[in-house]
Amino acid sequence: MKAYCFHIVNGQAEEVPLDRALTGQPDLAWVHLAGIDDDSRTWLHETAALDDYVVDALTATETRPRCEAFGDGAFVNLRGRSKVEMDGSDLLASVRLWAIRGRVFSVTRNPLVAVGMVKEEVASGHVHDPGDLITAFAAAITADLDPEVAELGDQIDTCEEALDAARVFELRRTVSRVRIAAIGYRRFLNPQRAALEKLAALPGDWLADDDRLHIASAADRAARMAEELESIRERSALMHETLSDLRAEQIDGRALVISIVAMVFLPLTFITGLYGMNVANLPYAQEPWAFDAIMGVCAAIAAGVVIYFVRRHWFSR
Repeated sequence: MKAYCFHIVNGQAEEVPLDRALTGQPDLAWVHLAGIDDDSRTWLHETAALDDYVVDALTATETRPRCEAFGDGAFVNLRGRSKVEMDGSDLLASVRLWAIRGRVFSVTRNPLVAVGMVKEEVASGHVHDPGDLITAFAAAITADLDPEVAELGDQIDTCEEALDAARVFELRRTVSRVRIAAIGYRRFLNPQRAALEKLAALPGDWLADDDRLHIASAADRAARMAEELESIRERSALMHETLSDLRAEQIDGRALVISIVAMVFLPLTFITGLYGMNVANLPYAQEPWAFDAIMGVCAAIAAGVVIYFVRRHWFSR
């Protein structure tokens, strides 16, 4: 079990070993467990003496952003970017938080970028109580994810500017990748906004007024990112349709060229095939000028077919 703990007194943070995490009377004791295994469950049950409901929520396999009040504390689950590549549709890793007066327990299954940012906030003396710590998590997650959302929008902008039939396959791969990422992020940002709004409205004096304002601000940023991701998803869908239309036009154009070439050579093939039969009594077969005449007729027919298609403007379609 990998863990680290901090005792915070008057904004001053001191890292302590796990066996001293729940001793003393600090303003805030923060215990973070990086990974979920039997040892972490045992420690939460026996040493931290948390209720079964809280332990189950902190160590659950499948989680979605949510906030629930329980007794004198609150359970909060948030999602943010991970330091490792996530598989499947879960593009964001979770951090599970249990907060009561003077204590916060956090658990992650995958390494979260925001955890390092929160540790820096703690070390700099900006965290004094559980409300400050949860606010730091919410702000760090949204601040880390915001540039990623902006980058997805920039990629769609680039694809729209570079729209070209010659780059259909390359652009379709980029658009598909952006669309999948936008859907994956948006899947969690909407419930995360609702969780933060619920947390900001929870009763209890362990959340100060300024903490509630900061959490509400993080909820607003999550809502804005969700709206941006929805816009990116819609633009990606439109781009995909446009690229599909371009690809269809390419195929139609090539099919038209093939059809025209076939129409030109069809009568020529008939004539050459007719005179290529190994039978007697073919007209003019024994004449010395027959070959030149047949070639002239073929050339005239080919020229006539081409002129017909040119006048019908088939080549410009």
